[in-house]
Amino acid sequence: MKDLLSLMGKAKEMQAKFQAMQDEIATLEATGQAGGGLVSVTLTGKFEMKALKIDPSLFKEEEVEILEDLLLAAHNDARAKVEQMMQEKTQALTAGLPIPPGMKLPF
Repeated sequence: MKDLLSLMGKAKEMQAKFQAMQDEIATLEATGQAGGGLVSVTLTGKFEMKALKIDPSLFKEEEVEILEDLLLAAHNDARAKVEQMMQEKTQALTAGLPIPPGMKLPF
């Protein structure tokens, strides 16, 4: 019975740590770039786009497809950076826990 109470206490503690980590992740920001910095996208930890910068040299009618490709590439770069930061924070929090490799936590 004592072990069960101890386990429940640890579960509550871990839940509080996960909530704190989720709050911290929500405040993260990552900027992805494409085209050598001609296009940059900044995303939050919730993958919301916070900023978009486009070099004026890309505003040419005949280069619309290039601009679209650069926007996608910059967004994907920023998303990968946010996911990497989330993974690092999750690994730090779950160090020592018996969680199977590759298991994604619910956030």
